[in-house]
Amino acid sequence: MPRHEIRPGRAVAGLVMLTLAGGYAADAAGVWNAPWTFFVPVFVGGLWLAATVTWVSYRTRRRRQTRKASAEASAEASAEASAPGSTRVR
Repeated sequence: MPRHEIRPGRAVAGLVMLTLAGGYAADAAGVWNAPWTFFVPVFVGGLWLAATVTWVSYRTRRRRQTRKASAEASAEASAEASAPGSTRVR
């Protein structure tokens, strides 16, 4: 069992920030002459991508939990109904 949940949105945001830091470092070192208009779309697009990945991850996790809970409830109900002396009617 993992000690914490995997957060793919945070991983994407971290990679975007590392990319931006590398671009700024290359620009400051004179290796690459990047216009400032390059960094703004990368920043905004990266945040949008991280938010989308977070939302998809959340929806997937919720759906998986809902299915697991419904499967447990149906197994519990069938166990109660098949118990000897049970008067439960389906």
